[in-house]
Amino acid sequence: MPVSAGQDHNVVTVLHGGEHPPGLGSKAGDTHLRFASTENELAEALPGSDVLLTWDFTSDAVKQVWSSDLTRELRWVHTASAGVDRVAFPELLAAPVTLTNSRGVFDRPMAEFVLGAVIAFAKDTARSLTLQREHLWQHRETETVAGKVVTVVGSGPIGHAIAGLLTAVGMTVRLVGRRAADGVHAFDELPGLLPDSDYLVLAAPLTDATRGMVHTGTIALLPERARVINVGRGPLIVQDDLTEALRGGRLAGAALDVFEVEPLPADSPLWAMENVLISPHMSGDVVGWKDMLVELFVDNLVRYRDGDELRNVVDKERGYVSTSGGNQ
Repeated sequence: MPVSAGQDHNVVTVLHGGEHPPGLGSKAGDTHLRFASTENELAEALPGSDVLLTWDFTSDAVKQVWSSDLTRELRWVHTASAGVDRVAFPELLAAPVTLTNSRGVFDRPMAEFVLGAVIAFAKDTARSLTLQREHLWQHRETETVAGKVVTVVGSGPIGHAIAGLLTAVGMTVRLVGRRAADGVHAFDELPGLLPDSDYLVLAAPLTDATRGMVHTGTIALLPERARVINVGRGPLIVQDDLTEALRGGRLAGAALDVFEVEPLPADSPLWAMENVLISPHMSGDVVGWKDMLVELFVDNLVRYRDGDELRNVVDKERGYVSTSGGNQ
């Protein structure tokens, strides 16, 4: 069923975390915008709001202040992220509100990030940079990416974009989703795909089924030459298990954009590992990404006012958008 604004309701509360969405005020028309950056401000702004935009998708403020008294008139919650784990808490999931995400904005940038990590590992880029800083000329042989086998967990738009780019450079890609479909392996087939995987790429949503999916047992199925790339969510990996495997030479390397705790603590041993590439949760953040997020939200806001179907409606039981783009 479409969700739409009532006659007297056109109030959007924006949880912004200190940085307002660029251009939202001019693009939202006659919408009344309320801005909040803290839990207290959010609690004050929510009563009477029918829409909540969680621009600061790293904040737990929505969960902390949620109550039926504050959210009685709320009809729609939108998060400026692809993942919804910050807002998919039981009280919101049980409430009669529609939840949407920003699926589609990050697909190509994240795919390029993964391709870049693969190339960096194959061409030993980190070592070259170290030798350059030391003014050392050290000839080495590197790997080719063509013919390497990649298992990508997450068969939504991001996973498909990753598969497209990696296939284009000659890699053999297997997509893994919640259930089997055309060109997609079911999640329970994953153990059988790991032993010949040169790369394991995680681009899955964080759900009860995927949380902690990479652990000592999973790693034991991978060959020692394998590298793990995580652009999904940090808790997809049991970080201590991965750290130990990397330290002991059980895996060849890892490129990690997300972590169990963010920012990654300064005393984490991952920082000092030469076979680890670390980035601060930025794989999808390219020039103009915030403008694209605003455009998506405003498009949905127009649909909401007109009583049309919203884009990117999250299936609350599955924890991700389950239509228009294949399995996840």
